[in-house]
Amino acid sequence: MEKLRQIKFESPTFTKRIKGMLGVDLYRLFHTPLFYIFIAIAAIIPAMLIAMTGMTGPNGEPSTPLFTNVWQAIAADIPIYGFEGIEKYANMNMVFIFGGIMVSIFIGHDYKSGYVKQLFTTHAKKEDYMISKSLTCAFTMACMCVSYLFGGVIAGLLTQISFAVNVGNLLCAILGKIIMSLGWASLYTFLNVIFRRYFGVSIASSFFFGTGILVIGVGSIIGNTPVLNVFLYGSSVFACLSSNLWTLINCLAVSLAWTGIYILLGSHILNKSDVY
Repeated sequence: MEKLRQIKFESPTFTKRIKGMLGVDLYRLFHTPLFYIFIAIAAIIPAMLIAMTGMTGPNGEPSTPLFTNVWQAIAADIPIYGFEGIEKYANMNMVFIFGGIMVSIFIGHDYKSGYVKQLFTTHAKKEDYMISKSLTCAFTMACMCVSYLFGGVIAGLLTQISFAVNVGNLLCAILGKIIMSLGWASLYTFLNVIFRRYFGVSIASSFFFGTGILVIGVGSIIGNTPVLNVFLYGSSVFACLSSNLWTLINCLAVSLAWTGIYILLGSHILNKSDVY
C-alpha cells in the first residue's frame, strides 16, 4: 500500500497528446468519403482548365488559349501582385478554395456529431485541438495539391501542350504551394472555431478568404505591392514558375508565422467561450 501511495500519476507529454489526437483525426479523415471526393475534385480542376485551352470560338475559330504550357495550370509564370492578372490565379491556388470547404465540413462534423463535447470532457488542452486540426487539414490540402499535379500532367499529355520548364523552378513552385497548405489550414481551422455554431457561415467565410477577394480589394485601393502577397497567405502566389530557394524560405516563414498566430488566437477563443 505504501508503494502505491508513492506512485505519481503524470499527465501525458505534449508529444504524446498531439500524437494521440492526430491519430484519431487522421483515422476519421481516412474514413470520411468526402476526403476522397475532394481529392478527386482536385484532380479534375486542372483537367478542366487545360481542356479549355483547346476550345474553339462560336464560329470555329481558335479561342485565346488559357495556357500555352501545362505548368501554367500549376503556377503563374511570375508572382501575382494584388488584383493584377486575376485570371492567373486559376492554378493550384484553387486547391486552397476547395480545401477550405473540405476543412469546414470536416471540423463542422466535430460539433454536429458531439465529438467535441466528448473530446473536451477528457482532453482539456484546447491548443492541442487547434494544432491537431491544423496539421490534419494541412495534410488534406497537401494531398489535394499532389492530386491536382497528377491531374494537370495527365490532362497535358492528352491535350499535347508544351511541358517545357525549368525543373528547379517548378519544384520550388510546387513545394512552395504545399508548404502554404499549413498556413491556409490554420486560417480555416481558426475561422471554423469562430463560426462553430454556424456551419453555413463557416463555409462562406472559408470561401471568401480562400478566393483572396479581401487582398484583391485592398490592392484595388492602394495599388499593387509585394506586402499584400504576405497578408493572408499571399505568399502562395510567390510560388510561381520563377521560384527559387528564397521563395521556399519565404513561404515557410509566412506559413509558420501565421500558423502560430492562428493557433494561439483559436486556443484563446476556445478557452474563453463555450466550445459546444
